[in-house]
Amino acid sequence: MHSHLESLNTIAQEFAIVRRDIHQHPELGYKEFRTSDLVIQLLNSWGYSVTTGLGGTGVVGQLIRGDGQKRIGIRADMDALPIEEETGLAYSSSHPGVMHACGHDGHTAMLLAAAKYLAQHGKFNGTLNLIFQPAEEGLGGAKKMMDEGLFEKFPCDAIFAMHNMPGHPPGQLLFRDGALMASSQNITITIDGVGGHGAMPQFAADPVVAGSAIVMALQSIVSRNTPPLEMAVITVGSFQAGQANNVIPQRAVLKLSVRSLSRDVHAMLKKRIAELVDAQAKSYGVTATVDFVSGYPVLVNTKSETDFARKIGCELVGEANVVLNTEPLTGSEDFAFMLEKLPGCYLLIGNGDQSTGGHGACMVHNSNYDFNDQNIRVGSAYWALLVEQYLV
Repeated sequence: MHSHLESLNTIAQEFAIVRRDIHQHPELGYKEFRTSDLVIQLLNSWGYSVTTGLGGTGVVGQLIRGDGQKRIGIRADMDALPIEEETGLAYSSSHPGVMHACGHDGHTAMLLAAAKYLAQHGKFNGTLNLIFQPAEEGLGGAKKMMDEGLFEKFPCDAIFAMHNMPGHPPGQLLFRDGALMASSQNITITIDGVGGHGAMPQFAADPVVAGSAIVMALQSIVSRNTPPLEMAVITVGSFQAGQANNVIPQRAVLKLSVRSLSRDVHAMLKKRIAELVDAQAKSYGVTATVDFVSGYPVLVNTKSETDFARKIGCELVGEANVVLNTEPLTGSEDFAFMLEKLPGCYLLIGNGDQSTGGHGACMVHNSNYDFNDQNIRVGSAYWALLVEQYLV
């Protein structure tokens, strides 16, 4: 067993209790007040220089040792999801309709455990920036922290983050350089026609028919405009129009989720959606507006930093417990904003599979999911080893 795993064993047990406390008190994006206060209190107690208020509830803990010029950033997300928990665990959510269904409680606990170890025992020479980020779940907390000067106030030469992944054995570490997670674009299409009597459609301009044509035509972008070896998804998740069977409504609203694993494909999808919607609307005598509501870019790991991160993983848990080049994921992650600005690596840690069973093997964003506390020791030891070998 690697010495860092032995060293973090007692601390990890302490932070399993902290993790369960955070789990019991989940908070949605930009409302992580209790969680943020806990992080602030602990970082202060270990001697970190603590900055609050970035991104609202964001926290940055900085520790500088020696005269080294290198600067590293490690990020953990803190927010929960609007899901009613159904795990039946003793430490289940005490907030109705809110739960840690994605393991951000565990990500925060892993980084806090590493923070304590590094403050008390860490041997490094340089600047350590620990970033506790709000609002990852669709609200772009990473971008908000950056817009408010995160990397101007805390410059980093490289940035790292870790996310748990059900379907893989606990503690297994997974890496991939290049595109690891898809871009995500939320789009709203509003179609305005002319309402009328359902029995006299000639006096109306029907937005339902136009919207239906748009839904079908959108799929041609994936089948006919996207290179066959590239990934793209266009999903119309909501089509809202009308209330009565004999009334042609004035308006129809479509809501889309659009994903890809290439920055070029992402740009093409946005361009073609706008062009196609406009052309289809005109052909049906209605008008349509396309609103690109919010989105996350493709998450792209840089090769040098990912090679370094792999090396740390192999040293810590052995190559047999490392996936050197995992498959990309179609989910999205706002750490991608940070990786657009800085080199770095986003890695995955197994949370449980069929052999282990239980809540840890349940997929994230599910009401029966729970973070696997076994990962606190491996995750925190990984961060400690990474920092000590990066800041030499």
